[in-house]
Amino acid sequence: MNNDRRKLLALTGASLVTAPFALSPGLVFAAKREPYKEDEVYREAKQFFKTGAQELSDVLAKVLKEKGPPSAIIKGTESGGAIGVGLRYGNGQFGYRGGGGRKVYWQGPSIGFDVGANVVKVFALVYNLPSLESLFQRFPGVEGSLYFVGGFGVNYVQAADITIAPVRLGVGWRQGIGVGYMNFSPKKRINPF
Repeated sequence: MNNDRRKLLALTGASLVTAPFALSPGLVFAAKREPYKEDEVYREAKQFFKTGAQELSDVLAKVLKEKGPPSAIIKGTESGGAIGVGLRYGNGQFGYRGGGGRKVYWQGPSIGFDVGANVVKVFALVYNLPSLESLFQRFPGVEGSLYFVGGFGVNYVQAADITIAPVRLGVGWRQGIGVGYMNFSPKKRINPF
């Protein structure tokens, strides 16, 4: 076998091995995405909630101080209820800075000292998400508000290094604390587990 033919075979073999990695959408997305800037987060939240209330700024300032700028944002709605055992269902638009994203759904149970029902708007800050596919899993957390001011509440849910901070504002009454999770999926599901 001549030298040119060996080089051609070596290049062909190398391209077959590396091509799946080069074309992987998750790897491409992770390399190209810049996190939101703080002023963009405030602007997006004010437009979404249709308010510039100081309470919203206070809640966002707390999350941004603790976690920094998010890699993505989810804007949606959620409804839920509980009498000791609770359920929640939500849907929203997942988006990266500068565009790109898709509709996502979440559902999940909770258990604890929690009673009531609510319907809320959710503005979730997403941290350390390597790819959109990484979102579709369970994110355990403590229900109730980690921080609550003027009708706005936020808590953290986490899986591995990925953290989601859903900021909620809505109507209804729900009081107490419980342990549960948000289970994200690409399609609407009835089963919360």
